[in-house]
Amino acid sequence: MIFRSRAPLRLGLAGGGTDVAPYSDTFGGNVLNASISLYAKTTIRPLPEREVVFISADRKEEYRGPLRPELPIDGRLDLLKAVHNRVSRDFGEIGQGYEMTSYVDAPAGSGLGTSSTLTVAALTAFAGWLSLPLGEYDLARLAYEIERRDLGWAGGKQDQYAATFGGFNFMEFSAGDKVIVNPLRIRSDVLRELETSFVLYYLGTSRLSAKIIEAQSKGVASREEKSMEAMHKLKEQAILMKEAILKGHLEDIGPILDFGWKYKKQTSSAVSNPMIDNIYAEALHAGATGGKISGAGGGGFMMFFCPGNTRYSVIDKLSSIGGEFRRFNFEENGAAFWSMP
Repeated sequence: MIFRSRAPLRLGLAGGGTDVAPYSDTFGGNVLNASISLYAKTTIRPLPEREVVFISADRKEEYRGPLRPELPIDGRLDLLKAVHNRVSRDFGEIGQGYEMTSYVDAPAGSGLGTSSTLTVAALTAFAGWLSLPLGEYDLARLAYEIERRDLGWAGGKQDQYAATFGGFNFMEFSAGDKVIVNPLRIRSDVLRELETSFVLYYLGTSRLSAKIIEAQSKGVASREEKSMEAMHKLKEQAILMKEAILKGHLEDIGPILDFGWKYKKQTSSAVSNPMIDNIYAEALHAGATGGKISGAGGGGFMMFFCPGNTRYSVIDKLSSIGGEFRRFNFEENGAAFWSMP
């Protein structure tokens, strides 16, 4: 038998950053995100030998070692090893050797939640293979703890829940790592128009996300006035975006994105740079009504809302600058598991 899983990547539409402590613990955070038809995928193949093999097919990396409860965290496919370690610790030692192959449809640092989504996909594969008692909230919380506590990687909470639940979700974050996921019921015509109107543009991988998140957290912890105002406005943005999408007021989407982008840039000087600012200005000049960086910033994917037929002029304009466009649909389903003989 082989055991497979996949989990969708996400677009953070509004409120990004308010899911990061200490802001979420002190003031409560709101985020609106949507999963898309790009995925993190894993396959587990049991082995007769007492051996563990991890293969990252997209990154061309491999780890091979003896089966044991605790694998070394040494810079080689640490995320997959951390999932193995946590499963062994919480649910008992894995008794059979195995090979896990992973593939992610977007590069790390692209702002689509790739590492968190891969964590969810790997946990989903283990849960299916080993019949672990993990519900959706359990799975997302465990993925969060593996990244943020076991590995010590900086970041928020939204990505793990987006990958687990799928669809459009308005998420609420509060003290004690409490998370409430509210799925949005969106009219089918509105959903199709959103797919038609969004343009996803890849700038190249950002390696700054952890530093940006740390700077944002420091600004909140020190109660820096500019940072606090920006975070409060981003929280407000999530509520405005939810209302616009649910009511079908698509003419408001671009301006709400633009509103959030202006405040997002106030949370850290590394969120944007002259190249990103120029791309944003060119997109608006070509007909987009708003946009943002997906993720912490500094690079990765940008999204633009292009009403009517303006997506074509925006694509033409940005094509002359460089970068890469990525087509997608919104994905209503979250993490999934299946097996095949």
